[in-house]
Amino acid sequence: AARLSGGENRLVSLPLSRIRVIMKSSPEVSSINQDALFLTAKATELFVQYLATYSYKHGRGKEKNALTYSDLSHTAEECETFQFLADILPKKILASKYLKMLEKEKRDGEVGEDDEEEEEEDEDE
Repeated sequence: AARLSGGENRLVSLPLSRIRVIMKSSPEVSSINQDALFLTAKATELFVQYLATYSYKHGRGKEKNALTYSDLSHTAEECETFQFLADILPKKILASKYLKMLEKEKRDGEVGEDDEEEEEEDEDE
């Protein structure tokens, strides 16, 4: 594996110090080998590149010659390989639409609770 001294740091674009902090945040990690740090950074870089390329090729960004957030969220939702990212890259919705969804859930929850209370009252009789 490559040593991380001097000019060889340019083999990865991501900041190794940040990756080290993220890796050390796991309670199971006590020390981090330089080679493991480098390989994790490179693998992450390649993954992000693959996600961006796939999203660009399969999204609307190709028409606009740009990669958009909606391309990434669509990929996370539709492609089985990237579905683990669906919570991190949710589809954007308008705040008004979100508030309506919350109201509907609240109403549905209240209706469900009312039904349960009626059933309990029937059982008591």
